[in-house]
Amino acid sequence: MSDVLSDEEVAARLPETWDREGDEIVRVYEFDDYLRGVNFAQMVGEIAEAQFHHPTITIEYKTVEIRLTTHDAGGITENDLEMATLIESEQSA
Repeated sequence: MSDVLSDEEVAARLPETWDREGDEIVRVYEFDDYLRGVNFAQMVGEIAEAQFHHPTITIEYKTVEIRLTTHDAGGITENDLEMATLIESEQSA
């Protein structure tokens, strides 16, 4: 199990487009239409399955919210930051 990172570690390493909300890191992505968001959520699901680290994904009309935390550790770990970075790199590709 990964160790929970300090507030300073999270702040220093959190991708610029992500926010921290308590024991989670969060980002809302906006899309031109519903199906683009659904396709993005599927891509995130595939990354999550490969990493065996599964976020909370909320799909709304033109937005997809991703929330990451490591429940077993009780907070934000290296795994969460790595997932956020992977999602960002795929989104910008």
